[in-house]
Amino acid sequence: MEVGAEGFARRLPRLRRRILRATFVALDTEFTGLHSTSVQNNEPSLFDSPAERYVKARQSVQRFTLVQLGKCCFDMESDFLRYVVHSYNFFLFPSTLGIRDVEFTLSASSIQFLSHYGFDYNKFLKDGIPYMNEVQEKDLRQRLLAGTWKVCSNADRDVLKKAIDEVTSWIAVAKEEDTMVLQDLNGYHVLEVQLVLRQALENVWTEPLGDRKVMVKKVSPEHRQLLENSSYDHCQKKLILLSARGFTNLFQILVKAKKPLVGHNMFMDLMHLHDKFYRPLPESYEEFKRNIHNLFPVIIDTKTVTKSVQKKCLFPRVSSLLEVYTVLCSSNLNPKGPPCPVIALASGCSRYAEKKSPHEAGYDAFLCGSVLLMSAHLLLCRSTDDAVEADPSFSKYLTVLAEHVNKVNFIRGGVSSINFSGEDVPCRHPPALIVQVRGWPELTERQIYQEFKARCRFDVRRLSKNQFILLSNQYRHVRLVLRDYRHHPHLQVSVYRHWRHSPSVNCLLQ
Repeated sequence: MEVGAEGFARRLPRLRRRILRATFVALDTEFTGLHSTSVQNNEPSLFDSPAERYVKARQSVQRFTLVQLGKCCFDMESDFLRYVVHSYNFFLFPSTLGIRDVEFTLSASSIQFLSHYGFDYNKFLKDGIPYMNEVQEKDLRQRLLAGTWKVCSNADRDVLKKAIDEVTSWIAVAKEEDTMVLQDLNGYHVLEVQLVLRQALENVWTEPLGDRKVMVKKVSPEHRQLLENSSYDHCQKKLILLSARGFTNLFQILVKAKKPLVGHNMFMDLMHLHDKFYRPLPESYEEFKRNIHNLFPVIIDTKTVTKSVQKKCLFPRVSSLLEVYTVLCSSNLNPKGPPCPVIALASGCSRYAEKKSPHEAGYDAFLCGSVLLMSAHLLLCRSTDDAVEADPSFSKYLTVLAEHVNKVNFIRGGVSSINFSGEDVPCRHPPALIVQVRGWPELTERQIYQEFKARCRFDVRRLSKNQFILLSNQYRHVRLVLRDYRHHPHLQVSVYRHWRHSPSVNCLLQ
């Protein structure tokens, strides 16, 4: 089900009930960019520690924004053989209500990518649900308490100036209790028009009429004071904050529910959740990990789960989430043991059953939850010899997934996964190589990378003026380069030995 700003507040109570009833929640996001080119050396590298990668990603997350968030509530029925899935696809747009104007960057390649998969930019721009983090909410709250309402953008000023001029002309000739209607307003203008009019004119009262109209009534100052102190006032501070927070209200419900959170390659997703709905990302990587673990005590990344399942040769190696889902659906997971639970889409979500293309957030969230259940069932069946074991429950699935809980996949770096509930464990790479350059002065890391790119992929880091370290995640690439460059006239390649090649060690020994 697609949800925009127009119907979000009305659906919020039902969304809350869905989350509270869910066994777990699957989530996926789409954003306006991935790696900011304005940040030097921002591409992932095998040399990256988690803290280094976090610093790179933090700068990108601060520049880009969320455009879509998919959430699927997987509700296990009592017989353990059926999960009912309620899928939602939310279009998001930063709140413009009374806070400093939000700026964000668009990456051309990301926009082209989303366009290729049919992303609806009209819904993102015109009906995106507002959101804000705690710092932005604090700023808005202070403005409301001070009673000063300022409009951010010139476009908003034009809309509000036109509304004030229209009401001022009308009120000069209107009688008390006369009314007029301002029409064709955007959703967020409905509230701002009321606040600005009440601030500018003491003898008017306003009420919203649906999502795009405002009724203006001429009243006496005494009558207006009575109305402002009543429960019928649609501009109460708590209602304004509720409207401005928008999707953040649902995020807070999800945090309080403490349901297991499931995703795929979740590192950037979690960073955006923290930055956009909770607090601006901290400088400290360790603080970020603690915050996320406090928000979501149980996180499961299907990328780490499927990598483990593939290593155990339980199904063929495939790369994308959709390919994993297709393989699991087409295979007979356990012909002798308990049957895999049925994954049934709730009414209103049936179109996902026929969808073939990924990268719609709601659909990818559905794939995440489905892949988790099928992978966990496969692991459970292979971990027991009892072919007539009782029907599997989600608690049993969590038991077999214990080694993957709170481990989020780390793409091409110094660890295989980020552990949000403990220390990160370094992964084992093939041995690093050292390249000593002779006769080719002033070579750069990029030139060294281009030299080896034709044969295989290495990440390059300068060690000294004429020395570079190469790091690969493929043993065969290391062997190939050692063989082919054995007699190269300008590039001497050998296995890197820290005690022999490290400049700091050599300096100490000297």
